Parts: sequence; structure tokens; C-alpha cells
Amino acid sequence: MEKTDQELIFEYKEGNKRSLETLIDRHLKSVYNFAFRMTGSAADADDVSQESFLKAWKNINKYNPELSFRTWLLSITRNASIDFLRKRKGINFSELDQLSDGEDKKFEDTIVDSELLPDAVFERKEIETVAQRALESIPIPMKEVVLLHLAEGLTFEEIAKALKEPMNTVKSRYRRALESIRKFLTGDIAPK
Repeated sequence: MEKTDQELIFEYKEGNKRSLETLIDRHLKSVYNFAFRMTGSAADADDVSQESFLKAWKNINKYNPELSFRTWLLSITRNASIDFLRKRKGINFSELDQLSDGEDKKFEDTIVDSELLPDAVFERKEIETVAQRALESIPIPMKEVVLLHLAEGLTFEEIAKALKEPMNTVKSRYRRALESIRKFLTGDIAPK
């Protein structure tokens, strides 16, 4: 039977270093994906993910085991992403055209799905591009609520705890984000 996050944390605090590795392996994909969606760059997502796990490790004694570790960790990732974006301030938040090896390519050119026919791949790339642009058209506070709910599967209650915001604020941001995305997709507002 797989151990819970709380059991792994307890074991780590008792000296079992492998427990921390198991926790990292368990949550790395989720943290990286959230960081990537926030920063728009694979290299930046790597940096933010590393920073997030480092902060979690340094603050593991502050973690409340009555709360979801995943929610706590994504809250740290959110803060690390915002800190990173603030430091990078002069750079466009929506840069997805820079790969980690420094080679300029379109983000959609990096998506590979050999099982689909070329026209299906093209259609999927177009949809992903439009969806990414729509997501980029909304402010960061709305974007993070949408990502935490839709991409990470957190409930509004978990998001409210992670963001330290009232539940009604989170729900309001989510509704306003969906309305803004709808307007973007229907052409009611001009793209950025």
C-alpha cells in the first residue's frame, strides 16, 4: 500500500531521506506543469520547480499535516512563480517561443503526437495555441485560479487555502476568468 504524503513527511523528519525523494517524485510533474503554465518557459519552470521544492524542504516543519501537502506545495510553487515573474518584469509573460536549449521555435512545434494524422495534429496545435493565448489574456490572479482548478484539479476550498483568499474571491476570479476567456474566444475583445 502506498504511503500518504503525511506518512512520508513524518518518516523524513525521523531521518528517512528516501521519503523526501518519494514525495518529490510524486509531486514533481504537478509542480513543473503549474510552473510552466505560469512562466511559459521550460527552463523557467525548471528553475521555479527547483526553488519550490527547496522552499518546501526548508519549511517542512511549518507544514500542517491536517492540510493537503499537494495544496501546500502548489501554494509555494505559485509564490515562487510570482516572485520569478516579478524579477523578470520587463519580459513578456507569454513567451513560449524560447526552448531551454536557447533555440527559437514556436511552442506548438514542440508538441509531438505520432499517433494522430497530420491534419489532427495541426488542429490540436491550433486549439492549444488559441487556448494558451486566451489564458494569457487574463490577469495572473485569475490565471492562477483557473490553472489550479482545471489543470491541477484543486477544489475552490483548496485554492482559497493555498492563495489565502476568501472562497467567494476565488469563485469570483474563476467566473470572471471564464467570462474573459469566453470574450477572447468569441472575439468580443482584442488579443494582447
